[in-house]
Amino acid sequence: MNSALEKLAKYIRLEVDRKFDNGAVVGGLSRMLDPWEEEARHSGLPDPATSAVVDRLRDYGRLTPRARQETLQGLWTRLGRSYDDLEPIPGLAGGDGPSGAEMDGDQAAEAASIPETTHVEQPATDEPDQAEDELDSDEGEPSADDEPEAEDFDEDVDEYGEGEVQEDEDHAEEPVAEATPAARRASAVRQAVRADAEAPAALDAPLTTISGIGPKSAKTLKKLGLETLGDLLWHFPRRYDDYSQLKTINRLWYGEEVTIIATVEQVKVRPIRSGKMKLTEVTVSDGTGTLRVTWFNQPWIARSLKPGQAVVLSSKIDQYLGKLVMTNPEWEPLEREQLHTNRIVPVYPLTAGVTAKWMRKVLHSVVNRLAPRVPDMLPDEMRRSADVVSLPQALQQVHFPDGWEQLKQAQHRLAFDEMFLLQLGVQRQKATWEALETKALAVDDDWVERFQAGLPFEPTAAQRQALADARSDLARAKPMNRLLEGDVGSGKTVIAAFCIGIAAENGVQSALMAPTSILAEQHFATLTQLLPASTGLAADEMRLLLGATPEADKEAIRQGLADGSVRFVVGTHALLEDPVQFQALGLAVVDEQHRFGVDQRAALRSKAEAPHLLVMTATPIPRSLALTIYGDLDLTIIDELPPGRRPVETRVLSPVNRSRAYSFIQGQLEQGRQAFIIYPLVEGSEKVQAKAAVDEYEELSEKVFFDHQVGLLHGRMRPDEKDTVMHAFRDGELDILVSTSVVEVGVDIPNASVVVIEGANRFGLSQLHQFRGRVGRAEHQSYCLLIPDNDQETDNERLKAMEATNDGFALAEKDLAQRGPGDFLGTRQSGFAEIRMARLTDVRLIEKARRHAQDLFAKDPDLSDPSHHSLAAAVERAWSEHKGELS
Repeated sequence: MNSALEKLAKYIRLEVDRKFDNGAVVGGLSRMLDPWEEEARHSGLPDPATSAVVDRLRDYGRLTPRARQETLQGLWTRLGRSYDDLEPIPGLAGGDGPSGAEMDGDQAAEAASIPETTHVEQPATDEPDQAEDELDSDEGEPSADDEPEAEDFDEDVDEYGEGEVQEDEDHAEEPVAEATPAARRASAVRQAVRADAEAPAALDAPLTTISGIGPKSAKTLKKLGLETLGDLLWHFPRRYDDYSQLKTINRLWYGEEVTIIATVEQVKVRPIRSGKMKLTEVTVSDGTGTLRVTWFNQPWIARSLKPGQAVVLSSKIDQYLGKLVMTNPEWEPLEREQLHTNRIVPVYPLTAGVTAKWMRKVLHSVVNRLAPRVPDMLPDEMRRSADVVSLPQALQQVHFPDGWEQLKQAQHRLAFDEMFLLQLGVQRQKATWEALETKALAVDDDWVERFQAGLPFEPTAAQRQALADARSDLARAKPMNRLLEGDVGSGKTVIAAFCIGIAAENGVQSALMAPTSILAEQHFATLTQLLPASTGLAADEMRLLLGATPEADKEAIRQGLADGSVRFVVGTHALLEDPVQFQALGLAVVDEQHRFGVDQRAALRSKAEAPHLLVMTATPIPRSLALTIYGDLDLTIIDELPPGRRPVETRVLSPVNRSRAYSFIQGQLEQGRQAFIIYPLVEGSEKVQAKAAVDEYEELSEKVFFDHQVGLLHGRMRPDEKDTVMHAFRDGELDILVSTSVVEVGVDIPNASVVVIEGANRFGLSQLHQFRGRVGRAEHQSYCLLIPDNDQETDNERLKAMEATNDGFALAEKDLAQRGPGDFLGTRQSGFAEIRMARLTDVRLIEKARRHAQDLFAKDPDLSDPSHHSLAAAVERAWSEHKGELS
């Protein structure tokens, strides 16, 4: 006999001997399911048999002794059909208990109505039960004065399963002694449930298929992004409360989170706060002592708790007038399976109108019924290789963990899935790109030496490596697809000039696209100085195309690009307009690539068959994020600054010392320098207590720096207005620029020596580092002054980190850990489903997923192997229509 079945038989025999009291295993028969399931899979027991056991016994403890006997009898009968060596167990299948044939109609109907899983006790109305709210601001808003009774719950049959039906297919096939109406109904229900239990989970079904959730509740849940059963199943807890520590009252300590089992002795309700609220006071005891338990403004609890009733209570132990108390604890009757107490309790993201208990009940029903039926996209061999648990097990344990270790394993599996699917999509994009062919752009060593000799400075070691990477890429007949990452002032433009020069040497055209007109102008000015000396490009072969370019000039540039007389163009989004056509575009350079959407980058690529692509960013990106999000790109990092560049001195100032910052700016202006003052808001707001650019501009220009020229820049201005202000500042017509975050990227004002950042605590590290990069671009010493909203924020961890280092990569790693990946992604991941479980700081997980994705892609790039069909479907679901165009 199979070893797992032998062990199962041992448990069942013991249950029979104990008269089905659920005592064969300490804590109940369901406690053995997870280790037994693992043993069953390792022993080779087929999945249908394993799932049948797990599904039948998951809620064994909730059944009556008679129903437990019937459940075990049906399970053993079913297994006996597939395994001839199963021996009958006395008390089952012809043993001591009644068989299906011996039950009368009412008994058969009772057996059929046993819950297959713990079913959500939903209110008969459409609305979630709002009365059980714990008056916690993040737990929803209470809107009812009474808790519904159990009899009011909706018992409609839903699409994905009967609300209160126990699957019992074996008895459905046995003759019933008396074909009463109740027996016939029970038989029909069992037949329907059998088909439902064996079908894959209907993850795309709307939430209204759940009994008790109508259109109104569905609309409320949509605020949380929940529209289907799959959404609900992947609605993971945001934290867990550990109420698994069961203690007696005499062993309680102040401040600990515990669970007690006690008997209600006294219940009373009294008004407080001049009758505006009601306090429910309950005294409980457990033989070792008594404890006072209180609930604020939840009077229905007094009607639910009766003296002499055994209850389970969980919360943090508080203190009142020198005595230990429980305040607003979770509670449940002792005879129920504990969802809210005596376990590791999940706490879900909520919205107004949805309570914690209601959400927990809904999830418990959905998880128990659907999770075992979710197909596992990973084949068994891959699951073993990756050392992860099964997907059904992960979904069950992440919602209702049996222990911290099981929770950790579940979270690891779900995080691995997210990274693995992302990496598969990235590998597919990389393979698609590498399958293309294009013109190889090669130059000899003499050309490289001439280019470097023509530079106004000696390249750093990091720049030389970047030049070598680019030269190697361009010399191949496969299109270059490289990300050039370098901190502010690291010399990325030199690498772009090198690539453009090689393209010109090989007779193809180049285009550089920048996000703003002023940044495009800066690039054009720099590149026209670097290029002619070594490349032979004439001045009239290099053009600048902006939205503000006069129409006659635009037409001349478009004509030159079409006939090949314009060999290199710098522009903004104007390059993407349909009339712009190239004769032979061989190289596309995209600066600050995260500022461009997927469609914009694709439009630039569409101007040629398969141009070489170089994308550049001055935003330092952590290695883990580069591996994940930019895994389809080859990566070059310029991680050293040119010699002679001075680090920017950074200081945090208290708001009360703002006048010192103004005095410092005054001193810099007297030396002929310029200054930035950056604010978090455009205009003042009653909701947000932070300084705003428009308001402060008037104050600064009229009362503080009245003898200097002050300009204003913010995102609500028209593009031509922004350009006018920036040109005036660049040309020295303005001494101070008051701005919002629109100056974050690409503004090169060498004469600016000080930047003051107001409300600095409101910005992430990467953004603060970009602001700081607006200064320090020339030989004179520059300064960055950070002023938070209030004195308490002067010890802000991010601000202290800014004082400590100028290393953008170190700050990026810290920012990723603190704030998540949002600041880095831009629009790049618009095609990929949201990352819910994985942490983009977990380099080991990312590399593990990347390694397995590369191995799989090498063996089966199309995922056409039958064992990979579920995985292929998961990849398609995870990636949107833009899955083939990431960079």
